[in-house]
Amino acid sequence: MTRNAAPPRVVGVLSASLLNLNGMIGAGIFALPALLYLGLGNYAPFAIILFAIPTACLAAVIAKLSTLFERSGGGQLYVETALGKYTGFQVGWFVICASSTGRAANFHVLVSYLAALFPFFGGSIARPVTIIALISFMTFLSVIGTKRSLGGVWIGTIAKLAPLVLLCVLGIGMNGIPTGTELPSFSELESVALLIAYAFSGFATAATTAGETKDPHTSIYRSIFMALAGVAIFYAMVQWAYIVIAPDIGPEDTPLAAAAQKLLGDWGAVMISAAAVFSIATNQLTGFIVYPRILLGMSERKLLPGFFAHVSPRFLTPDYAILSFGLFVMLIAISGSFATLATLLVAVEQIIFALVLISFGVFWKNNFRGLRDAIGPRWLVVFPVAAAMVVWMSIQVPATAVLSTAGMIAIGTIFYFVSRNSVARKLPKVQQS
Repeated sequence: MTRNAAPPRVVGVLSASLLNLNGMIGAGIFALPALLYLGLGNYAPFAIILFAIPTACLAAVIAKLSTLFERSGGGQLYVETALGKYTGFQVGWFVICASSTGRAANFHVLVSYLAALFPFFGGSIARPVTIIALISFMTFLSVIGTKRSLGGVWIGTIAKLAPLVLLCVLGIGMNGIPTGTELPSFSELESVALLIAYAFSGFATAATTAGETKDPHTSIYRSIFMALAGVAIFYAMVQWAYIVIAPDIGPEDTPLAAAAQKLLGDWGAVMISAAAVFSIATNQLTGFIVYPRILLGMSERKLLPGFFAHVSPRFLTPDYAILSFGLFVMLIAISGSFATLATLLVAVEQIIFALVLISFGVFWKNNFRGLRDAIGPRWLVVFPVAAAMVVWMSIQVPATAVLSTAGMIAIGTIFYFVSRNSVARKLPKVQQS
């Protein structure tokens, strides 16, 4: 086994769906119900389902592009292929910055939830030690095998969904579906639409691991829609359960724990708090499985040094890429700089979506791998809706995020030329005759 060998294809359609599901469901579901209820009242569950429609149009674009590729990279690969290496490098740089920043911030949130259950973890020494230990553990689990890490994701997913499903079944079963829905004004709907949009972000997480997916041309496509449909229904059911149980009790940042406490007593609140721990932890582990594959793919395509393309001869995983990602997350988490970088998370996803849509247009124009021949009249609706959604979301981006993004582009440009020169120096020289 050499460093240029590819990891085996071990991710099936169900595991790919699981990655997408966990890309969407993290910490937000435990705070979202109260925020949506305050903005939309009993209409909130319907707004979730309604908002899933334009999200599905955007998902359809990425899903269709996934049928054209079988290597890892997702949006970064699509943009690189359509718009060139510089733009592709910038997308990869943005994804790594945003994902590592998000992971670092969520480890602090995870430890906060742990401290709520076990105060020991909130100590001045125990807190940073716990963060370092969690990052190290997830890095280790990701390195020792994709199947093993996916097994951890399966266990964590069951542990986080089971209490929420129980809350939905008991809450709706005992109280019924809420009635008397009154349509909100447009301004109210607009005020919470951004929250719902971010709740659905991550629906195409598995596209990044296409190089390790069985039959990626169809598996990624199916997994995106399976996960999106399942999460939309699940979000709506959780929202309904919250409304019928306790829409007016408890702090807004722990609405489901308050609802569970009213329904099941103190142990219900503990149950939901434990579910939050598993939810955040599983979302984090998903990131450690997925995002290092960006580094792997970029290295394989000579955008990064070959160091990141190394594959462990024992575990058949991109070990150097995973270790580098884990180290980056740890440095950000310890330094606390994620608070400064957090504004990037708002703008990065919209930039990537916009570039993916442009790439789709380029592929269509050039009939890349038969794309133009494979799409029908329904795309006259699907693509404009997807584009309109990205434009609307981009308008919501604050000016501070735009300025931060411009700075990141400048830094990414420097890294691009440094990396390109580094790769060029290591390529074998052609002898002149």
